[in-house]
Amino acid sequence: MTVKNISIIGLGLIGGSIAKALKTSKQSFYIKGFDIPEVTDAALKEKSIDETIVDIKDSLDSDIIFLCLPTELSLEYFEKIVPLIKKNTILTDVSGVKGIFEKKWNSMTSEGIYIGGHPMTGKETSGYESSDELLFENSIYIISDTSKEKEKMNELVEVIRLLGARIRFLNPYIHDKVISRVSHLPQLLAVSLVNAAFDNDDNINYLDFAAGGFRDMTRIASSSFNIWESVLKLNREEIITAVKLLRDNLTVIENNINSGNYNAIEHLFEKARKRRDEIPKNTKGFINPLVDVFIYVKDEPGVLSRLSTIMFENNINIKDVELLKIREGTGGTFRISFENESIAAQAKKLMWDAGFKTK
Repeated sequence: MTVKNISIIGLGLIGGSIAKALKTSKQSFYIKGFDIPEVTDAALKEKSIDETIVDIKDSLDSDIIFLCLPTELSLEYFEKIVPLIKKNTILTDVSGVKGIFEKKWNSMTSEGIYIGGHPMTGKETSGYESSDELLFENSIYIISDTSKEKEKMNELVEVIRLLGARIRFLNPYIHDKVISRVSHLPQLLAVSLVNAAFDNDDNINYLDFAAGGFRDMTRIASSSFNIWESVLKLNREEIITAVKLLRDNLTVIENNINSGNYNAIEHLFEKARKRRDEIPKNTKGFINPLVDVFIYVKDEPGVLSRLSTIMFENNINIKDVELLKIREGTGGTFRISFENESIAAQAKKLMWDAGFKTK
């Protein structure tokens, strides 16, 4: 790999996680970081970065510059950096809105290379203290397809793969439409659901009675508005369209309930179920599905260690693992995901031979 020097502008959840993932990868990188002093001090102490950037001009000698600030601030720094970057230097961002960056790039002159990006992963909490070297594992990392033929594209792709992410190319303007419906709209829906449950005059906290389904659907309502404000501004038209589509769907359900047309509602349930079942359950996104094996285990210490040891001793790589359900004192079900059908079949046989029930 020819990439050796990387600068990360913004060491929050995403930028900090990129730094940590690259530092623990099989490649050696010299990483410089730009952020407020307490953040860069923490990153230096943890050896996530090798050097602090005081002025963004100090990043210009890098092979790749990751722009990982909040979206509006990233756009502001983007306009400052683009005219300055040198030939063969890659500038990439991680913002959840892509069209505006593409427009800006096309309106400016630069000797460098811009490749838009958007990792489809995150947490409810933000900041460097929440960053995690495994944040990108099995997640989708979208790259603007307008960059597909650009010189040095493969270098960025190699670096992103070291994060553990799965790459998908997408037109930046189509990206904004797609993400408005599968990311931005769910965020607004989660906020609305929590507020709708809380706003009542019964002197009862409805949320005290919220079960797992409600918690799962509203988990992202804990996200910080500071992150979302610029996204709502910069992807305004697509988000408004998505909200209207949701409102139209709710109106159809409301009208059918009002008229007692439950057959129509059943049809909507069935259509939604079929579409929902098409979403792969084994990645953090909706592409490049892995192959699942379900293992039924007893509730006893060391059971997960036994499973992982079997895989390790037979040189089988586990791509993802999840505890689906557990009954204390009885047992539960693990979902373990593998790269392809052949590896999954081999793993299934090994676990069966070891006395585990599989599906």
